[in-house]
Amino acid sequence: MILSFLSVVSFAAAQNEPVIDKVVAVIGKNMIKLSDVENGYVAIRVRQGYENAFENRCNILEGLLINKLLIHKGELDSTEVKDEEVEASVQYYMKQYERQYGSHEAIRQATGYTFDELKDLMSKMLHDRILADRVQSSLTSNVKITPYEVTKFFEKIAADSIPEIPETIEIAEIVRKPEINDEERERVKLELNKLRERVLNGDRFSTLATLYSEDPGSSSKGGELGFFTRGDMVGEFEAAAFALKPGEVSPVIETQYGFHIIQLIERRGNTINCRHILIMPKVSPEDLLKSRILLDSVAREIRLGHITFAEAAKQYSDGSNRIEGGRVTHPNTGSYQFTNDELKKLYPGIGFSSMNAGDVSNAVAMKTDENKDAYRLVTVVKRNPSHKANLNDDYDRIYNAALESAKQDKIYDWAQKTINNTYIKIDDEFKGCDFRLKWQ
Repeated sequence: MILSFLSVVSFAAAQNEPVIDKVVAVIGKNMIKLSDVENGYVAIRVRQGYENAFENRCNILEGLLINKLLIHKGELDSTEVKDEEVEASVQYYMKQYERQYGSHEAIRQATGYTFDELKDLMSKMLHDRILADRVQSSLTSNVKITPYEVTKFFEKIAADSIPEIPETIEIAEIVRKPEINDEERERVKLELNKLRERVLNGDRFSTLATLYSEDPGSSSKGGELGFFTRGDMVGEFEAAAFALKPGEVSPVIETQYGFHIIQLIERRGNTINCRHILIMPKVSPEDLLKSRILLDSVAREIRLGHITFAEAAKQYSDGSNRIEGGRVTHPNTGSYQFTNDELKKLYPGIGFSSMNAGDVSNAVAMKTDENKDAYRLVTVVKRNPSHKANLNDDYDRIYNAALESAKQDKIYDWAQKTINNTYIKIDDEFKGCDFRLKWQ
């Protein structure tokens, strides 16, 4: 939901179409502006074209009305949303924006908001989003469905409306992560200790972070990470940061991302804000070449049938999935199935569209999650052809859709009962909408 909101902001700015704003609906003390509806409509228009403009705006408005109704209930019930969790969420999404656009000026050009304006907007929006989600979860937590209900849900779908499931591909990989040699590790630690001494002798930590830190997300901000709480960072970093006093600088610490020194800026309740300088030790070209040669040799052995890919993964891979024969799980669904478009983004440089089941790639350079150089082999385990959704092959997908439908029905039932006891006013511009619920 948050990322879709950010997309709407970007779409609205890209269209460069000024909206004469006004309040188009009020629920309790919460308002919906015309710009809220128009931003949502722009996002739909980019995807679907210009058809059904009024109907789309009506659907968007009803979704906003239900969201404001959930917020209204949360406010009446004094549902708690802690400042720390809002701040942590704001920092997370603002970092996503910085990684995506690279600079504050690029963010302004893409969204129409300055960095600080967008941060304030995000803070209010995220507070309301967390509040609405919390209320919605409390209303739907007991919703359950049976296999019989899943079947009935599917049977009610008109034959010409049953979705086409695109082709999916199941893959496995063998990853080789060359070790950093001791000489390189010592070089990096020595460099960071020199920077630490400079800070202790009066140099500004933020200036040194801008000049030397290899963290692209924070170096441009003087190494500042923003407020975070326990559990947001890797363990070694978190332990060192939370042990500091304001202004204090940590000794050199090592994490999976490299070596750091940290300076605590401020402590606010259970959250802290700090700066850091990250330097990542580099794999030597010789060690990288050895990994590539080894993997190309392993690929030949697999193609000749001397060893299976799964056996080779268990023997040679440094990946955490080696025990499963290198099988790769989807980061969002937890299944083994990926679309070709998803694989293009996750595995650039590998032509999955031309690979058959059992084909093995050559060694391909990659970056690990810790942004370290490595090589990998990839194989196609199985190709699942596109097909009409059915209960045998797609039960989990249909079950999730049926459960979401049942939860949505529960929210609509609750909303209709709540409307009668809530102050609601909708602008005449939307009086002709064929809403699902009776709002007035």
